[in-house]
Amino acid sequence: MGVSDLEDDDVFEDVRERVDRPMARLFRTYGWKYRFPFAIGFVSSVVARILDLLPPLLLAVAIDAIFGKQDYSLWLVPDVWLPDGQVAQMWLTVGIIAAAFLIGAVFHWTRNWGWNTFSQNIQHNVRTDTYDKMQRLNMDFFADKQTGELMSILSNDVNRLERFLNDGMNSFFRLAIMVIGIAVILFSMNWQLALIALVPVPVIAFFTKKFIEIIQPKYAEVRSSVGQLNSRLENNLGGIQVIKAANTESFESDRVDDVSSDYFDANWDAIGTRIKFFPGLRLISGLGFVLTFIVGGLWVLGEPLGPLSGSLRAGQFVAFILYTQRFIWPMAQFGQIINMYQRAYASSERIFGLMDTPSRIVEDPDAEPLEVTDGHVEFDDVTFGYDDEEAIVEDISFEVEGGDTVALVGPTGAGKSTVMKLLLRMYDVDDGAIEVDGTDLREATIPSLRQAMGYVSQETFLFYGTVRENIEYGTFDVEKAEIVEAAKMAEAHRFIQNLPEGYDTKVGERGVKLSGGQRQRIALARAILKDPDILVLDEATSDVDTETEMLIQRSLNELTADRTTFAIAHRLSTIKDAEKIVVIEDGRIVEWGTHADLLAEDGLYAKLWAVQAGEIDELPQEFIERAARRRAQTETEADD
Repeated sequence: MGVSDLEDDDVFEDVRERVDRPMARLFRTYGWKYRFPFAIGFVSSVVARILDLLPPLLLAVAIDAIFGKQDYSLWLVPDVWLPDGQVAQMWLTVGIIAAAFLIGAVFHWTRNWGWNTFSQNIQHNVRTDTYDKMQRLNMDFFADKQTGELMSILSNDVNRLERFLNDGMNSFFRLAIMVIGIAVILFSMNWQLALIALVPVPVIAFFTKKFIEIIQPKYAEVRSSVGQLNSRLENNLGGIQVIKAANTESFESDRVDDVSSDYFDANWDAIGTRIKFFPGLRLISGLGFVLTFIVGGLWVLGEPLGPLSGSLRAGQFVAFILYTQRFIWPMAQFGQIINMYQRAYASSERIFGLMDTPSRIVEDPDAEPLEVTDGHVEFDDVTFGYDDEEAIVEDISFEVEGGDTVALVGPTGAGKSTVMKLLLRMYDVDDGAIEVDGTDLREATIPSLRQAMGYVSQETFLFYGTVRENIEYGTFDVEKAEIVEAAKMAEAHRFIQNLPEGYDTKVGERGVKLSGGQRQRIALARAILKDPDILVLDEATSDVDTETEMLIQRSLNELTADRTTFAIAHRLSTIKDAEKIVVIEDGRIVEWGTHADLLAEDGLYAKLWAVQAGEIDELPQEFIERAARRRAQTETEADD
């Protein structure tokens, strides 16, 4: 992928558009499993808010009874249970209010426990399911996606879901209960003044609807720009050595500045909309509070406005003011919840868009575990291309007897590594078939196929951790002696012993603390420890010196003596003793045979051998021109 691709649009836009009702899917797929903590959170929210609403109501009763000489009465409490004296009534009121605060604190705790348990479990399940789905996608998916984009989904997007499920859901039910409860109390106290207090509600609803329509596409753009920024940062940090060696720090700083500016612009666009919306809601809410205070205050003073009738006691007015303030501000806070919901919606689209990405490799439901007996491998007219336009390898046919070693050689970009990736079923063939001991790979379970094969790539990857952890990766719970033996066969034991902490030495991210040759030998030890039925070596010794390669080759001869082995090598001296050498050019087999047979044919293999022997002057001009054309084509494809 070219570096300019990082500035492209959201790579998940196409899959996001196919996601239907992502938030409903989130609750249906993950929420139901945790319905118990959800119920605890919901019920606790209801009870806690009801208890929160009691103090102003009790205060109104106390004011009117003690100072306004009204009858002291409480809802749902028989009058015979109530004391007669004003002091006793005051202390009863204080006791009930204190009890409401105490019990309310308990329910606030259970409410928070319920919502946090609900949201944290869903966050964990969504992240692990998304990762599990992602790692099971075939390799061409990762060729089209930047690591930063994928990290953005697994980290930022999943975290946004958690924030909505915890803070957003918690606040939604808390405010909904508060609004409904206060509305019921206000209408029961004075329905005329309650209507005045509710004047801002339809205005707030209208502004909220417009806010949703405007902010939703802006948040989607923010999520896209975050992924692009993460991709650029991940790409640059991974290539920091190249940047320093090329003295391009200023150039890369400018490129980071560009993508950061894109994120800044998208985020500030959303922020600009948001910071206009919320103060507007507060202004509308404040005007409603002022209107209620004016109308209610004049009413208490005996000057009701217009058609207002009846009386309004001082205690009721105080309660009205307290409840109206509690009622109007929650209405404004609904905008914050909607804001969180829209962010979570945009994130859930990306998450489920990734989950719904189809894989080109689908395991047959009737697939059986692969049983390797002899290790006989057959490629039967195999054709494959990474897209529908051009085949990378075409009409590949050859057989390997069990226990034999076959070498694949040819110019760079000829398709050798692709042939081996098809054997590992990293991709599925477009035409033809690959069989192991008579079983089509598509009829075998993928885990059993991969377990039967050991693969050492030319692009060695080590995980952050110790040398020991990297050698035993994929073959866990083995004894230290087995790890050491594998390292010895890979000619890695001596240099490992010289590391600061031996096998417990941390290798750094991607094995950065080790040389290329050391990383390659650890990867080789990993494959040896696995003891696979079929071994694939893709330029497995390309980064080691000649003497080390000789020692490794001696160990490999022992390792490959009784197992089927495929070896890709540009250094032809390492494969000249193979039982069969298959020569590939432009995705097709052009020659095959033993080393001696191919030299006698004086074809492509003989010329490649001559190049490595230093006999360049004896090569025909046609061969040199073809090599130049192949090199130019390979570089063009890399740039694309």
